Amino acid sequence: MIGDPAEQAQSQQSTSFDATKTILPVVAAVSFVHLLNDLIQAILPSIYPLLKTEYSLSFAQIGLITLSFQLMASVLQPAVGLYTDKHPKPYLLPCGMLMTLLGLILLASSSSFAGLLVASAMIGMGSSTFHPEASRVARMASGGRFGFAQSFFQVGGNAGSAFGPLLAAAIILPRGLDAILWFTLFAILGIAVLSAVSRWTIRSGASLKGAKKQPHFSHLTMAQVKGALLVLAILVFSKYIYMAALTNYYTFYLMEKFAVSVADSQLYLFIFLASVALGTFVGGPVGDKIGRKAVIWISILGAAPFTLLLPYCNLYWTAALSVLIGLVLSSAFSAIIVLAQELVPHKIGLISGIFFGLMFGISGIAAAGLGAWADATSIVQVFQYCAYLPLLGVVTVLLPKMRKD
Repeated sequence: MIGDPAEQAQSQQSTSFDATKTILPVVAAVSFVHLLNDLIQAILPSIYPLLKTEYSLSFAQIGLITLSFQLMASVLQPAVGLYTDKHPKPYLLPCGMLMTLLGLILLASSSSFAGLLVASAMIGMGSSTFHPEASRVARMASGGRFGFAQSFFQVGGNAGSAFGPLLAAAIILPRGLDAILWFTLFAILGIAVLSAVSRWTIRSGASLKGAKKQPHFSHLTMAQVKGALLVLAILVFSKYIYMAALTNYYTFYLMEKFAVSVADSQLYLFIFLASVALGTFVGGPVGDKIGRKAVIWISILGAAPFTLLLPYCNLYWTAALSVLIGLVLSSAFSAIIVLAQELVPHKIGLISGIFFGLMFGISGIAAAGLGAWADATSIVQVFQYCAYLPLLGVVTVLLPKMRKD
């Protein structure tokens, strides 16, 4: 359905695209490439212990590598979304993955810290092109099941983030940085799948028909809409600073506090990231049924008791609580981004770019800041203070009462 070349010559009028029907193969395709994209991204934090040894890096320099990737991803995403709202460019999807491929090659062949920064920035540029466009395609193919489609799309990325550390531990850590080149095969596969998705988008004319079916909240004033978007941004802030601590420094925390090996720390990171993937998948469909606001309440504020306990637990309970934190906290993002899209229904690309960009930007700045903080004190202290961040979930009460027109 996605990639039959014989259908490419047909006009948009001859297609049978129905904006009220979920086109599951298309949603699955962008979710699968999200898995490949985020699996590649997960290489960076997974090989930080190796990079730290090979290049004699400080925690602050490790944070700068993450900052280079995250800022490039965050700065470009809103611009890409705004431009494609007005001028849809379906083939930006495979072009973004091509940039990621080039970044991987440079990461494997780099001989300096500066080269690592450039490579991470190129991977960030690929991500900045992929996320807003792929999120738009998932919504177009959702058939009105926006939470389900966004969660399906997001869970691909979370699954990739979970498997990345395992593959890095199995392939890169034993063989060295040259083994990164094996991951270029994933990027090439992603380019092929996204090329097929782009052809489907062109044939179906989804960029035109899907936009007419978007829900909206016309009873809200412009001030209420802006206020709601600000509250959602604060929630993303609280969620992703804490997630940055776990994603980038959980392995170091376990090694410092419990003296686990590098390989074992990667396994614990995988367990956490797998719980994030599961929580993400559950959050969207639940939001479709009980409402986005309820999911946000449960997700962010509900994680606070577990985050506050984690710094005072032994290794077993640290692993167990990390699973609960991943399950609860991760369910929020799909609800947040779908709610934001529904608040501004005619700027899907821009809103997707802003919130994905905000996610990457906050994560990058937090990674650099937390790394410098860990150098000055200890990674254990960083985790103790970051545990309070989910308490910011109380700002959910400021979201206006919403009803769909």
